[in-house]
Amino acid sequence: MVKTWAEKEMRNLSRLKAAGIRCPTPMLLRLHILVMEFIGTNGWAAPRLKDAALSEDKLRESYLEVVIMMRTLYQKCKLVHGDLSEYNILYHEGHLYCIDVSQSVDLDHPRALDFLREDCLHVSDFFKKNGVAVMAVRELFDFVVDPSIMDEDIDGYLEKMQQKIRTRGMQSSAEDEIAEAVFVQSFIPRTLDQVHDFEKDIDRITSGNNTEGIYYQTITGLKEDLSGVRLIPAILENVNDQPAGEIVDSFPVSISADQRSRGGLDKDLENIITESEQSSSSASEDDVASETGDNKSSLSENQQVDRRTARKEHKRTVKAEKREARKTKVPKAVKKRKKKVSKEKMRH
Repeated sequence: MVKTWAEKEMRNLSRLKAAGIRCPTPMLLRLHILVMEFIGTNGWAAPRLKDAALSEDKLRESYLEVVIMMRTLYQKCKLVHGDLSEYNILYHEGHLYCIDVSQSVDLDHPRALDFLREDCLHVSDFFKKNGVAVMAVRELFDFVVDPSIMDEDIDGYLEKMQQKIRTRGMQSSAEDEIAEAVFVQSFIPRTLDQVHDFEKDIDRITSGNNTEGIYYQTITGLKEDLSGVRLIPAILENVNDQPAGEIVDSFPVSISADQRSRGGLDKDLENIITESEQSSSSASEDDVASETGDNKSSLSENQQVDRRTARKEHKRTVKAEKREARKTKVPKAVKKRKKKVSKEKMRH
């Protein structure tokens, strides 16, 4: 059993390193013994987050670092820590290091979402006790699992969320606390196959009556009203001047986190999204033409087809470039290792 846990720790630490999460570098595994990098200075071990004396500003920075770590762990490593708290995070040289990942589980584990909610609860409780304005447990959970949040949107998402937290204040009402307690204990389907009655849930949301227990919209990549696929997080829709419900109407399909992390979608879904974007682009062009008094009919059909073809070709080119860039990208862990080796050579 001990040998199995050591093997699991080695495997999971390697996945964290590959995803760019700060953690001890695993060095050597022999039977039940795992040798890993020492996190500390001059023989003194780095303190746990619980024991680190941090200022208010540093605590706020650490909170953001932890929630991004949780999202990376879920979206890129395909893991849930399962025991994340101030006891299993080290503070070293201004940054946080994740440790103790032998009990971490893959996303297809039957209790993966239960463990994730517990992690969200522990992290939120610690920072809240230390005076940091934190997201509600469900808000943090949604941030971690939401497949519609791209890497470049994370900073904007967290900024908007901080504004929302400041607006409502740190004190939560009794009603909010009850709703949070219910959420932590509720069953959340990971895929639409696990949803008992999809049509009934749509009717409940449409009528606005008794929507309690419908928590699977974000994790399955759907809009809040279940009317279709969500391509932009709700909190960022106004920022991008893109009203909710404008993209891909009435198409209840789940986009997996794995598809999002690879930057690709199912071909059928991609075609539908492309057609929807083209139709919405045409609609916006009509609005501009009517406002300026121009007559859109002056453009020939060939010109419109050429524009659409050009847009399509541009999207393909951008996707191909990103795909190629990912192939040649050097992991951060490899860069750091090379830098460390070069420094040692210079010393000798």
